[in-house]
Amino acid sequence: MRLIIASANRGKIQEFSQMIEAPITPFYELIGELNIIEDGTTFAQNSLIKAREIYKRLDEDSIVIADDSGICIDALNGAPGIYSARYAKEGANDKENLQKVIDELKTKGLTNSLAHYTAALVLVSKYGEYVVHGWMHGKVITTPRGNKGFGYDPIFMPEDYNKTLGELNNSIKEKLSHRAKALRLIKPIITMLQGKK
Repeated sequence: MRLIIASANRGKIQEFSQMIEAPITPFYELIGELNIIEDGTTFAQNSLIKAREIYKRLDEDSIVIADDSGICIDALNGAPGIYSARYAKEGANDKENLQKVIDELKTKGLTNSLAHYTAALVLVSKYGEYVVHGWMHGKVITTPRGNKGFGYDPIFMPEDYNKTLGELNNSIKEKLSHRAKALRLIKPIITMLQGKK
């Protein structure tokens, strides 16, 4: 059974391929670009919407993997959450989204808040649907530090670390990453499905 990823993000495709240690094909190489409306209310729902839409356009011997992830900040009642990629506005860039979080925390008179990243990873195949989650807990600060990573990395400090993800090296981030944790959970499911006749 071939493994298809519901993403056009090259970095994510490479990360998934390395973690799963198996060949993975981006969906657009098989069916072209798709504009999928992710209108779920949870990370898992949005992942399933993507995976189901792509799976129904492929042959039944495909396994489609999709993910949705974001940051949830306690002081902002869990925002940005599923809107992490477009928090400032539709089509916002990382800098705009980051600045909106900082501004909202400062408006509340805060310099930091507890926060966590969530990644929901799903598989859709003829054998059914599987959903796993990974989390990374820590806090956000209002002074960005470091230029590694992307998104909210310069303001997120993982639990037990006094550096932001923007300052930490990749080997540490890979161990802590919410997506890496979810990938470790889904890897044995992929192995099981690929072993079925």
